[in-house]
Amino acid sequence: MVTVVNKAGFKQDFDFSELPVAEPMQRSLAAAFATRSLRWTSHGTANNNWTKLLLFSRFLSGLERPPQDLDELTVAAMQKWRDSQIFSNTGRATLQTVRTLLEEDPRLTSGPVAEELARRIPAPMPSKQSYKEAERERIRLTAQRQFRSVWMRIGENTALLEAWRAEGMTEGSREWVIGRALDHLARTGDLPRAVHPGGGSSIANRRILGRSGIDNLWGRLYPTRLELACLAVLLTDRFGWNLSAYDRMPTPVAGPSAGETASVTYQVQVEKRRKGSGRWFSTENITDSGADSPGRLLTQALEVTAHGRALAARLAPGIDLLMVARSNHTKPMHGNTDRPQPVDPLVFGVSDDDAKRWSLSHGMKGSPFQRSRRTTVTREGRPLQHSQGTHESVYVLPDTEVQRATRDVFGAGADEAHKLAEAVVFGGRIADEADPDHEETATADCEDETSSPWPAPEGGCGADFLLCLACRNAHIHPGHHSRLAHLLEQLQGLRSALPAGTWNKYWRDPFLRLEDLRNDNKKIGPVAWEAALARVSKNDRAVVQLLLKGALAP
Repeated sequence: MVTVVNKAGFKQDFDFSELPVAEPMQRSLAAAFATRSLRWTSHGTANNNWTKLLLFSRFLSGLERPPQDLDELTVAAMQKWRDSQIFSNTGRATLQTVRTLLEEDPRLTSGPVAEELARRIPAPMPSKQSYKEAERERIRLTAQRQFRSVWMRIGENTALLEAWRAEGMTEGSREWVIGRALDHLARTGDLPRAVHPGGGSSIANRRILGRSGIDNLWGRLYPTRLELACLAVLLTDRFGWNLSAYDRMPTPVAGPSAGETASVTYQVQVEKRRKGSGRWFSTENITDSGADSPGRLLTQALEVTAHGRALAARLAPGIDLLMVARSNHTKPMHGNTDRPQPVDPLVFGVSDDDAKRWSLSHGMKGSPFQRSRRTTVTREGRPLQHSQGTHESVYVLPDTEVQRATRDVFGAGADEAHKLAEAVVFGGRIADEADPDHEETATADCEDETSSPWPAPEGGCGADFLLCLACRNAHIHPGHHSRLAHLLEQLQGLRSALPAGTWNKYWRDPFLRLEDLRNDNKKIGPVAWEAALARVSKNDRAVVQLLLKGALAP
């Protein structure tokens, strides 16, 4: 028997005699489980490990010769176990969990079975994808409409309560009766009740309050569990918080924004236990500076939960959680001891069942939180309560919406690269012979320097002779081939001798234009280029040397 104590101090027992393996194996697995459990802070983690260990035990019991203890495990058995799990995300997670537990046993730290256990297990591929914009907008608008209704309902009744407490109503009037009932509701969490002779009770003044719907009863001051789930949907869409974060999120601390009088900045503490002990909490500063600012939703969340938080503080001093709702039933209980326990009639946080019921009530399937968080993270384009590596490997790269959205980016990048490549090809014309009307330069013949793309301030062309290769006025004939071939060889030598940044800055573009001439058969081509290298003269070498030294003025 192993007892696991969670962070809240609750105990849960795990009976290893229930495992379908021999007693020595049961004891060994219990010992490994107990050792590992010293690092756990939740029963959720313990139950996850127990479930996977039970699956492993059933596998062992189904073998032709089930091992009696861990030292009887064979490589063949572990290979079969791996093959039964490796092809699904759930199976890979099971392999990882069981391996971690088995490694606690000293008999499995070395040897063939240990080597088999140590084989790499592929990481599970994320099964959830972000929402398409239309899907996300539907969920957001649905939650917005519902939450606005809740906010207005509680706001109107809060104003009525404050007016009653200020004695601004005529005693005995309908508003006064409702105000008195709201005061009782705020103090106790329930409406005044009339006791019947038989011992039963019913809500007093039911006709005045409204005969149907929670909205007219305790819902006047408290949100329901599904309405709290609706608020959480909006918060996740806005800030990318995990569903589990809402269970223990303290009430945000408000303070004036620096240099602002109309704004308020909230400090929100977000808990993420998977980061490990000592790194559970992060603080986010969120400002309410107007109707469209991120902090406005937090202001409204504080208003909607104000009465619930005040009642919780009276019923259980020390509780200061943001997400509080009034349960439909008295003495609400739930078996998840990792979540904050209810304080009759209040509940805290949002459960998986609440999330699924909210979706179902609006005609949607499943909990929206994982996909909403993924959508927010990919929309923001930066890590939110997780590392950069997790952001890239789990959220960005596997997401089909990101892949779809980046196609245009990659396409634009390819177009830009193509245009850049076109910009560094030879920009002039190929001639069979020299034209006596053209002026000779160091690399080409110039048709008209007065119409240069790079005019000099005093007139004429201001470009250096290497830039002639990009000019539309340049003409190259066979008399230039040997010099250009030698120039390309020298630039190749410079490339190996200079730092990459320097070479790219000064020599990359002329190098690419020369390569364009050499490789394109419609210009010079490889055959003519090789023949030209054999004809390089002393004059060609001298001119190229002066070019590379920058000794030739344009």
